[in-house]
Amino acid sequence: MRRSTLADANAARPAGVYTGLFLKLMKQAHRGLRRSLEETVYLIDSTSLRLNELSKEWARFSSGVCGAKAHVIYDADAGCPVYMAVTAANVNDITAAQAMPQEAGASYVFDLGYYDYGWWAKLDAAGCRIVTRFKSNTPLHATEERPVAEDGAILSDRVGYLPARQAKNRKNPFGEPVREVRVRIETGKILRILSNDLDASAEEIAGLYKRRWEIELFFRWVKQNLKIKKFLGTSENAIRIQIAVALIAYLLLKLAHVAQKTGLTLLAFTRLVKSNLMHLKRIDRLLEDDDETPLDNRQMAFQCL
Repeated sequence: MRRSTLADANAARPAGVYTGLFLKLMKQAHRGLRRSLEETVYLIDSTSLRLNELSKEWARFSSGVCGAKAHVIYDADAGCPVYMAVTAANVNDITAAQAMPQEAGASYVFDLGYYDYGWWAKLDAAGCRIVTRFKSNTPLHATEERPVAEDGAILSDRVGYLPARQAKNRKNPFGEPVREVRVRIETGKILRILSNDLDASAEEIAGLYKRRWEIELFFRWVKQNLKIKKFLGTSENAIRIQIAVALIAYLLLKLAHVAQKTGLTLLAFTRLVKSNLMHLKRIDRLLEDDDETPLDNRQMAFQCL
């Protein structure tokens, strides 16, 4: 089948069919993969997708540069997304975050792209725990200095208030006390971590922010293994379809991998499925056949993929 044929088909088919299926499957997968509803940790981030100039009508970022963004809420413990939206690359992350659902009592971890006191105030009012970073020029009006262990990664732990204004003419609606935890990471860089949780230990707050890297690994895995670095079509509809299909494939692979309770990694399991897509076999039989294959042959097959 020609690539142009697929591009024309994706331009005409309604993307809502695929995004609707993804949303339905995402809810089902989240229930099946999450072990406990307590202490839910959600990671928020976006990933950029480079497009060519044929997409300039809807995805122009700058002169000669076009792109889209996939905005995701990722459940770190379940290892799956719970929300996804696609926008043009020139849409700010915080703008997309305003439309994201909020789950009372959950912990939300995000980076500097979501630096907005008003949004933080809404999360705080919903009973959510916030873990993010201070900007380097944001002062903290400290009211309490807490002791920290000597010679540890935690350099300081303070409680205080954010500035009265976020910008010159923007009054800060987030008037509750916040926490600043300064931590030295492995590279030697010092991070100022912000949280509205005044009770957890400084080590727990720092550990939550460190988990933000897991959503970066998720984005990398999907791009490398589910072919969304290059797109079959150029229209907004076609881009949305291909992203939704890639994430549907991820959820199906994740559910099948967990259900089989195999010793294979998700990547090795994905390669095994990929090499047998044209074979009509049950997945458990697929694994049995794989166990009967000499190890050297299996490794060679995975390398070829």
